[in-house]
Amino acid sequence: MEYIQAPTTSSQGNILCCTCGVPIPPNPANMCVACLRTQVDISEGIPKQVTVHFCKQCERYLQPPATWMQCALESRELLSLCLKKIKSSMSKVRLIEAGFLWTEPHSKRIKMKVTIQKEVLNGAILQQVFVVEYVVQYQMCDDCHRVEAKDFWKAVVQVRQKTAHKKTFYYLEQLILKHKLHSNALNIKEMHEGIDFYYGLKQHAQKMVDFLQCTVPCRSKTSQRLISHDIHSNTYNYKSTFSVEIVPVCKDNVVCLSPRLAQSLGNMGQVCVCVRVTSTIHLIDPRTLQIAEVDGNTYWRNPFNSLCNPRQLEEFIVMDIDIIRDQKLGAGAGMRSSRHTLAEVWVQKTSEMDTSQQYHCRTFLGHLLNIGDLVLGFDFANSNINDEYLNKMNPHHIPDVVLIKKGYDRIRRVKRRNWKLQEMARDREGMDTDDERQYQDFLEDLEEDEALRKNINIFRDASKIPVESDTDDDGAPQISLAEMLEELSLMDATVWTGSPPALWHSLTPCDLKALGLQHLPTIIFFVCVSMLDSSKDGSRLKQS
Repeated sequence: MEYIQAPTTSSQGNILCCTCGVPIPPNPANMCVACLRTQVDISEGIPKQVTVHFCKQCERYLQPPATWMQCALESRELLSLCLKKIKSSMSKVRLIEAGFLWTEPHSKRIKMKVTIQKEVLNGAILQQVFVVEYVVQYQMCDDCHRVEAKDFWKAVVQVRQKTAHKKTFYYLEQLILKHKLHSNALNIKEMHEGIDFYYGLKQHAQKMVDFLQCTVPCRSKTSQRLISHDIHSNTYNYKSTFSVEIVPVCKDNVVCLSPRLAQSLGNMGQVCVCVRVTSTIHLIDPRTLQIAEVDGNTYWRNPFNSLCNPRQLEEFIVMDIDIIRDQKLGAGAGMRSSRHTLAEVWVQKTSEMDTSQQYHCRTFLGHLLNIGDLVLGFDFANSNINDEYLNKMNPHHIPDVVLIKKGYDRIRRVKRRNWKLQEMARDREGMDTDDERQYQDFLEDLEEDEALRKNINIFRDASKIPVESDTDDDGAPQISLAEMLEELSLMDATVWTGSPPALWHSLTPCDLKALGLQHLPTIIFFVCVSMLDSSKDGSRLKQS
């Protein structure tokens, strides 16, 4: 019999810890993990409490030396900023993992859990987890310091318009609010015939000037003034001024064009009415319904002035009206308006009702006027006008009266108005007494002109509940609920307790018809909320 030796299997033996005597697998330190941690602290030198600076005004954190960052709580950006605070003290260890621990948002404390590794005692790798606490201290950044100083600025945009009415400025204010171009302004001051925007950077002012040039017909000039100069670093500190002049023509102004400009616009009449001012001046000839648009460059090459302002408009009553069906235009005539109707009317001043004096004229308001209606117009026959082009015109081509717009009862319109506009926060200086009247005129223009209000945001006024009555309906235009849906938010559903939303109860059949199919999901949502509120178990909703 032959003896065969079995193969030997190598097995690793255990050793005793040199400190506590516990059997452990062999390691270069000959210590257990518990004893090794008592002997060596690899987080030594790493601060356990660090200070971070936070600006309450702009909600940014300071990243040394002078950079302010926008970081949300427990975001990747904030984690990177916190690690950079202790990066210099972690040069001898290896970062394994880092993450946030939950703290109260108002506690001004940020806790971060950090896992690190380091080679200790003859090549042994030790891993340790510890918590670093960051104390948030408030410190105002340089940008907010300049904002609070009120008088620090690097660039100013001076917007001016030499007119007696502020309709263009009210329209421009709504456009600025819609596109949020006022957010970078350090201060906004309302001055005589205009408004000033102060900025901390020249780039922000240039952005505002570019926006104005695309929004309203205007021209601009730029100048700068040297504030200081460092001869050693060859740096200059300037203050820039941008002067923007808007064309001195507003909505509902009567203008007289030069013969050359009138011919270039399609042989239209020289006496025209401005129906709208957007990026161009929209003109209409009240004798032929020809329309034309004049941009800023064309206006400054062939300037014309307004013949009257809204204060000079007089009230007339329509005595007779005759719609003109077929109007033949001459050769080279431009486009005609399809939104207006040409008519011949006999009108009489309401202040001269005890006389037999009547005026005959043509108007573009034939689609709105009826016998007995009130209309606002400008009396050329009894006015002394000093205008270069009007004085050279043939007297037979100058109308006796130019009708501007139909008149409505302002008290009823204000009572029925259930919408509002936002306003910019600005410093007012030298306020006129008729600013409120001018603002009401602008609101009425928005109700009458759908093309004008499509570019601005209109909000529903929850504090006003309009009372509709058939006796109060004088035909005045109104803004439908469909154009005020921008203020509606589904977040309001969190405060609906105990009863259906008040907005759903205020909807009338006319409002539902105005909403149309495009807002059908919103209507269904209101229906479901109302039905769920009226039955606790939701049985009515299941039946539907």
